[in-house]
Amino acid sequence: MSEERVFPFGAPFAIGRVPAADGAEESTSSQDHGRNPGMPLKTDWFEEMRINASAVERRAGTLATRRGLKKQWQAAWLLKALMSIDLTTLAGDDTPARVRRLCAKARRPLRTDLVEALGLAEMPKVAAVCVYPTMVGPAVKALDGSGIPVASVATGFPAGLMPLPLRLEEIRYAVSQGASEIDIVITRAHVFAQDWQALYDEVAAMREASGAAHMKAILATGDLKTFQNVYSASMVAMMAGADFIKTSTGKEDVNATLPVSLVMVRAIRDYLERTGVKIGFKPAGGLKTAKDALAWQILMKEELGRDWLERDLFRIGASSLLGDIERHIEQFLTGRPSSAMRHAVG
Repeated sequence: MSEERVFPFGAPFAIGRVPAADGAEESTSSQDHGRNPGMPLKTDWFEEMRINASAVERRAGTLATRRGLKKQWQAAWLLKALMSIDLTTLAGDDTPARVRRLCAKARRPLRTDLVEALGLAEMPKVAAVCVYPTMVGPAVKALDGSGIPVASVATGFPAGLMPLPLRLEEIRYAVSQGASEIDIVITRAHVFAQDWQALYDEVAAMREASGAAHMKAILATGDLKTFQNVYSASMVAMMAGADFIKTSTGKEDVNATLPVSLVMVRAIRDYLERTGVKIGFKPAGGLKTAKDALAWQILMKEELGRDWLERDLFRIGASSLLGDIERHIEQFLTGRPSSAMRHAVG
């Protein structure tokens, strides 16, 4: 690898900070923002909101063109994206062996030669590993001592149509197995009926069942159909105590899109302005390329600011994305195209 392509920022910069597009260092915030305390339901915060769909589409369509990220700056942003990934396996044929392989990749998401060439003092790690409740135990054991948390989907994922007591018991089971993050699924029927009290009570009960575990509320935006429904469901979930709002289960016909994500992060911004509480955001489903990762990071930076590039406020639900990020980093270092076959996910 040529001397000129060695990553110029060193470990403290690359692991903890993201460069601006012009190369200047931006301040970093890695503090834990704590739990969302929630608040009483206030339907007037969203029922009076009117969303201009064409303006949303237009704004989302220009986001990725507003910042030019090339060379070492693009590599730094991709490293930050890598460290925001909830590395996920949610397949019907998951096994403890598959989960152990995924956890091994979570511990070492980049090849050692790439880490050395980037000038990093330590191996970067993904933000979390996300599995089904029955796979939490094997994941916790495989990640012991790594500092990487285990997230578990729950509440009848992906449909969320089990009776509420069973959904709450599934949360408690996952927590008892060692999950420190819970990704719950809302009941879409409450949104369609605009039964906001029922949705609020459901999410609040799930938050209570999660205990000390941070809770991400999956809205399944592809099922919700309208931007108005997405905004309203986002606000109700945050009021009920969700620490993150998440786009999708990954199982809907339409998963994370930039326009829907824009509506959700605007809801986060509105909630912050009214309450002072910072809520995290997680796009999931369909994010497969390094270009996708950059687009969502730009969304976070443009709409919410620098703090939302850190893993405590931004996650990406993905599996194959990690391999493409590694491929682009190798291409940056060598100046040559890199085949996807050289970068296994797990």
